[in-house]
Formats: sequence, C-alpha cells, structure tokens
Amino acid sequence: MEALRPVRRTLLRDRAYEAIRDAIVAGEIEPGAVVRDAELAERLGLSRAPVREAFSRLVDDGLLESKPQSYTRVTPVVAADVRDAAAVVGALHELVTRIAVPLLRGADVDVMRAANDRFAAAVRAGDVDAALRADDELHDVLVHVSGNRAAAATVARYTPSSAGWSDDASARAAPAVRQACTSASSRRAPRATWTTRSA
Repeated sequence: MEALRPVRRTLLRDRAYEAIRDAIVAGEIEPGAVVRDAELAERLGLSRAPVREAFSRLVDDGLLESKPQSYTRVTPVVAADVRDAAAVVGALHELVTRIAVPLLRGADVDVMRAANDRFAAAVRAGDVDAALRADDELHDVLVHVSGNRAAAATVARYTPSSAGWSDDASARAAPAVRQACTSASSRRAPRATWTTRSA
C-alpha cells in the first residue's frame, strides 16, 4: 500500500504567497507599488484571508513593507540589501553543495544534468526567466539532498530578495553548476564537481 500515502493538501495561503512572491520577483508588481488584499484576492480567485496571510509572510521576507492603517507596498530595491541577500544565498549554496556531493544518487545527477541543459538552452535563447528557473531547480536538488533544513529555509527566504541582483541570467548563474556531476566510473558512484553560484 505504498502508493496510498496521504496526499499533501496545498494551503490557499501558500498558493497566494507563491503567486504574489513570483509576481514581485518577476517585476509584474513593481518596487514601491501599493498592493491591496481585495484586489489581489480577486485576481487570484481567492478570499482575502489567505492573501492577508501571504502579505504577512512577504513582509517577514522583506519583499513587502507595511504601515498599519496606511499602506502595504512592494519594498523598494536597495542595492546593498540585494547584495547582502545574494551573499547569504551564495554562501549557503556552497555549504549544501559540500554536504550533498557525497550523498548524490544517479537519479539526482540526472535531474541536475537536465536542469543544466535547460539552463544552457535558455541562456542561448536569451530567456532570462527560464534560465533562472532552471538554475534554481538545479540548486534545489542540492538543498534537498543535503538535508539541512535551516539552510533550506534561509535559501527559500532570501533567494527572491537576491533575484534582481543581475539583469543578465548568465551573469547571475554563471558561477552555478555547469556540468553538475561527472561519474568517475559508473552511475552508482557519481563524483560531483562544480562551482557554486555566488553574489
């Protein structure tokens, strides 16, 4: 009965959080723009409650700022803050890489290579969003395999804040894994070598 495991129910607040976060990171909601729970709830097809909860998380993440009884708006971009977030994310990616390398399985290698191929194709096509998604997918494998929950939570929190540090996908992800893992002799004993992304 292994296939009949409980199915995780995605909470509406998580869906709201991810949608609004992604819109901010993509620039669809610009820095300094005032956001209203009623308006976004209507656009997302949700009630106002999960959107308000999402706002609270995004304030904690530093992507929104709120003044009670006045406004909630997208936090203006401050270069120093973005640089600091990118430095933290880069250092944690280096940490999880060192932990994960000895633990990687053949299936992990396959996922990383596929993400690396998508990244390269996106860069050639000039598709910045696709390149960044592929880069994140590759690094997500390392974060997951490392098993370091503190690093995972911190990376998840600060990656959106560091996403705008470079307008050039190849510049942001060039230090990331290019050829993620190289098997020394077989798929059962992968040896991984790559450079982690940095600020």
